[in-house]
Amino acid sequence: QVQLVDSGGGLVQPGESLRLSCEARGINFRLFAVDWYRQAPEKERELVATATVDNGAIYADFVKGRFTVSRDNINRRSTLQMNMLEPEDTAVYYCHVKARGSDWWGRGTRVTVSS
Repeated sequence: QVQLVDSGGGLVQPGESLRLSCEARGINFRLFAVDWYRQAPEKERELVATATVDNGAIYADFVKGRFTVSRDNINRRSTLQMNMLEPEDTAVYYCHVKARGSDWWGRGTRVTVSS
């Protein structure tokens, strides 16, 4: 069974940083891209960043220069380093993998940016 465990959220002030983590179980992790999505209250879920299979990264325009996504295939983990956080980054963040013909999601970790 595929399982994604995302963690690392919390309450921070504007300008501060957080590091989110996603641990994957039940898949050959190195074969799949890992996406990070977020969903703010009363808004649709949106793609934030992708850690590609070849260790590349793709970012949404609204996080470029602030967020960094990476992957550790040995430990089956992806990390989303979020710097210079803004109140607009407040959301529940989810990791996602498309594997075995299905979409797999973590349960989400809440990030709140507020002074």
